Amino acid sequence: MEAFLSIFSADFFYAAVRMAAPIILAAVGEVILERAGIFNLGIEGCMLLGAFTGVLGAYWTNSALGGLLIAICFGVLIGLLFGWATISLRANQAVTGTGLNILFLGLTSLLGRMIWGVQEVPTTVDSFTALPIPLLSKIPVLGHILFDHTPLVYLAYLMVPAAAFFLYQTTWGLKIRAIGEYPKAADTMGIHVLRWKYAAAVFACVCACVSGVILSLCFTNLFTDNISAGRGYMSVACVILGQWNPFGALAGGLIFGAGNALQMRLQAYGVPIPTDLLLVIPMTLALIMVLLIRGKASARPAALAKPYEK
Repeated sequence: MEAFLSIFSADFFYAAVRMAAPIILAAVGEVILERAGIFNLGIEGCMLLGAFTGVLGAYWTNSALGGLLIAICFGVLIGLLFGWATISLRANQAVTGTGLNILFLGLTSLLGRMIWGVQEVPTTVDSFTALPIPLLSKIPVLGHILFDHTPLVYLAYLMVPAAAFFLYQTTWGLKIRAIGEYPKAADTMGIHVLRWKYAAAVFACVCACVSGVILSLCFTNLFTDNISAGRGYMSVACVILGQWNPFGALAGGLIFGAGNALQMRLQAYGVPIPTDLLLVIPMTLALIMVLLIRGKASARPAALAKPYEK
C-alpha cells in the first residue's frame, strides 16, 4: 500500500497537469466549434498534423517558435478546408472528420519517412523549455505542480476562462451560440451564419494543431508516428462530458491527464501489468464517465451537426 501511494506524489500531479494541456486546448476549440453547430471528429488528425508541421517548421527554421507559427498556418488551411467541405458543400461532418484522421495518420508518417528517412532514432529539433513563473513557482508543492511549465501549457489553461468569457459575456459569443441553436433565426437577425461557422472551424483546427505542437515541441523535441495516441478523441469526449462548457472540458481534460500520468507512472514503477492494458486507462475513464452522465446531454446545441442552407 505504501508503494502504491508513493505513485501519487507531487511529480504525479505535475505530470497530470502537463499531460492534460493538449487535450484541454483542443477541447476548448471544439467547444467553440460545436457551439456554432459543427461537429469535428477530425481533431485527432489535426493534432497529428500540428505535431508534424511543428517539428518540420522547427527543423527548417532551427526555432521552436518558427515551428509553432508554421503549425498555426497549417491549422488555418485545414480549418478552411474542413469548413468548405462541411459548411459550403454540406458534407457529412462525422465522415469528413474521420477522413481527416485517416488522411493525416498516414500522410504524416509517409512525409516523415520521405524527409528524414527511416531512422532508429528520430531527428530531434529545437523545443520549448519550461518557464517557471517568478514567485509563484517557489510555492511549496503547488508551485512546481502548477507554475513550472512551458508557455504553451499555460496557454492551454488560460484559454479556458478566455473561451468562457467569450461565449457567455460577449456579443460575439452570443452570436456563436445563436447559430448553434437556431441558425435560421440568427440569419433573420442579420448574423452572417456561414461566416461565423467558418471562423469557428478555423479556430478549432488551429487549437488542435497547437495541441499537437505541445506534444512534439513541449513534451519532446521530435515527431513519432501517431504521437497523438488518441488524445483528439479524448478532447471530443471532454466536450460532451463537460456539457459543451469550457470549464466542463477542463475537468474532463484533467481526468484524462491524470489517467495518462497514472499509466506512465505505473510503467515506470514496473507494475506487473501488461503495457497494452495500462495504455487503455484513459479510455476506460472516458467510458466510465460516459456511463455516469448517460442521458444528461441537455446542453447539446440544437443544430449540432445539421448542415445549414441559407
